Parts: sequence; structure tokens; C-alpha cells
Amino acid sequence: MLLKLAWRSLMHRRGSVLLAVLSVAVSLTVLLGVEQVRNQARDSFNRTVSGVDLIVGARTGEINLLLYSVFRIGTPSNNISWQAYRDIAEQPRIAWTIPISLGDSHRGYRVVGTSDDFFRHYQYGQSRALTFASGRPFSETHDVVLGAAVAQQLKYERGDSLVLAHGLGSTSFSHHEEHPFIISGILEATGTPVDRALYISLEGMEAVHKPHAQEHTDLTPSSITAFMLGLVSRVATFQLQRQINQYRGEPLLAILPGVALSQMWQMLGMVEKILLLISAMVVLAALLGLCIMLLTSMRERRREIALLRVIGAGPLQLFLLIQAEALLVVLLGAAGAFSAVLAGQWLLEPLVNERFGIYLTATPLTSETLKLVGAVLIATLAIASVPAFSAYLKSINSGLRSTV
Repeated sequence: MLLKLAWRSLMHRRGSVLLAVLSVAVSLTVLLGVEQVRNQARDSFNRTVSGVDLIVGARTGEINLLLYSVFRIGTPSNNISWQAYRDIAEQPRIAWTIPISLGDSHRGYRVVGTSDDFFRHYQYGQSRALTFASGRPFSETHDVVLGAAVAQQLKYERGDSLVLAHGLGSTSFSHHEEHPFIISGILEATGTPVDRALYISLEGMEAVHKPHAQEHTDLTPSSITAFMLGLVSRVATFQLQRQINQYRGEPLLAILPGVALSQMWQMLGMVEKILLLISAMVVLAALLGLCIMLLTSMRERRREIALLRVIGAGPLQLFLLIQAEALLVVLLGAAGAFSAVLAGQWLLEPLVNERFGIYLTATPLTSETLKLVGAVLIATLAIASVPAFSAYLKSINSGLRSTV
């Protein structure tokens, strides 16, 4: 009966109540949107690579090496020589390696020169291996394998021909038209940056940068951008890392992917807290607006309050009535906010994927979002106590006198 009465009272003042619901919905959309993007961005980054013990590249920052070797973000400061790669890869403690060579692109998507070991050993998520939606790995010099997002966005199919471009920009004036590539396979979607790249052999990467007459000469690369490696026993990880960092042939850097990811999120931790604080202040402003609306309505509702007291409603019932009205407004706003966040994720997912390589999914309610909504409801009860106490303290005599 109390909720029914609160609902009828809100419908009687539907104009101001609608504005209050809209204000709460917008503020909660900001709060929940920031929380969803923060969590899903972190999950998207953390599931990108799995099972890789070390990533090795030219001497640079650990985060920079992680970004360009795994996430295809940024550019390397330098390459490492093929000889240095072979010296390290041939050590008996190393089980496998994945060389990576960057530098070309196709219609804005990165081209990655690598070896067959990429398809055999690269893992993502919870140690999930790469699989092919169609076709096979590259076997010829001018074969290319597409990530799922590249094939979907550019409408490519197995057997199609494409031309690579020099450089990493979305627009290039230098195309390798004399070296067309044939699509030999398309990978299954992984929800990682693997989907947004094209993969060719290291020999193919060398061939496109040689004159057409020399493309059948020795195609062993002189340098690569970086490489990933897995160890026979992870006990030797730190020892090998120190050995690579002290390599005398040239300055190299070996990083642990998990440690580098943790460092990156530590750097972003302050930004996350600031965003959440700003969102919380927006929600607080909306709740204060709701409190002001309820307080200003008290004078207009003197007759209503008096009649409720006459028919037997006690001060506690009036207190709970105002609290119920505030909760209904916030719950309606929360429902609108959840709908807006889910719709926003569904609409913005292609854009965020295209620009930043982050995969957003329209997820149902999570424990984090439920905790935030619970905190907002508690704050609502605390703030609504002000107009609720105002109704609680109104006497029946003053209410009746106001109706005369």
C-alpha cells in the first residue's frame, strides 16, 4: 500500500518527477558507463596474450615494447638484428619463439611479418590457441592470413588478392603493387588485437621491399621488430631475462607481459579513480536535486499530508512515504541508465574496436555495477531523510490549519 501510494503521488506530479528521473538516469549513465568501460578495457588488455614467458625487443620502455609488440599501438624505437634473435632463440632453455616484424599496413590495418610458430604457439585468454575460420596458415612467400575483424570489415574471403602499403597510416602513397598477396586463411575471432592485423611470412615481408627482379634471392631478414618466447621451464625466466638485458651484441630489453600489464594499469589507476570521482559527484548533484524537488513539494502537499494524518497515517508512515518516493525515482533512473549503457555499448563497440582495439560487450549486471547501484540507493536514503524528516515533524494541527 505504501509503494502504491508513493507511485500515485509521483504520478500526480509527473512533470517535475520526470525531470528528476531524467537527471538521475543521466548521472547514473555516466557512472555506470565509466565503470563498464574501465573493467572491459582492462579485461580486453589482460586476455590479449597468454602463455608467453618473455617479450624481447630493442632497448626502450617496458610499456612501449608491450604496446607495439602485442597491441600494435605505437612504433618501435629500433629493430633488433637477426643474428641477435638467432643467438637467443637457439639456447636450449627456449622451447619456441615467435618473431615479429612490423612496418607495413593495408587500408589502416597493421601487417605483421612472423613465422608458422605464431599460429602454433600464440595463445590468448585462458590459454586458448588460435584457430582458423577458413583456410590455412601461409605456406608461400605471397600468402597472407587475415584477422577476423579485417576480413569482416573489408569483406575479404579466402583466395582474394590484396596489395600492402608502406608505412602504418590509414592512407599511404607508397603501395607494393608489384607484390600482390593471396589470402590463404582467415582466423577465428578472438576479441583481441589479433583480429585487427594481417599476417605474412618474414620472407614475404622481405620480398615486398626488394625489386621485383630480386624477390627470389635470399629472403632471410636482416632485422626484426621483436619476438616472443616460451621456456622449457619457467624457473629460468628471471635468469634468462637478466641475460638478455645484458646481451653485449646490442642493447636489448626482455619483459614479462604480466608485469608490464600491471605497471600499465598502475599508471592508469589514478586516472580511473579521478573518472570515478567525477562520476560520483555528478550522481551526488542529481540526488541533491531530487532532495530539493521533494523539499519544495512539501509546501504544496500540506493538504495531502494532513489528510493522511487524519485517516490514521503516523509520522513514521509519512517518513517512509517520502523515502519510498525517492527510491522509486532513483530505481526508474537506474533502469533508464542500464538501458542507455547497454545501448551505448552496442552502438559504440564497432567505433571503439576500430579506433582503440578494445572490445566492448553488452554484459548483464555485474557485481561491480550492483555494488555501485547499492551505494547510490543508500545515498538516496540518506539524502531523502531531509525532506522525510520535514514530513515527519509536521503536526496534524498545522496541516489542518493550512487547509482552512
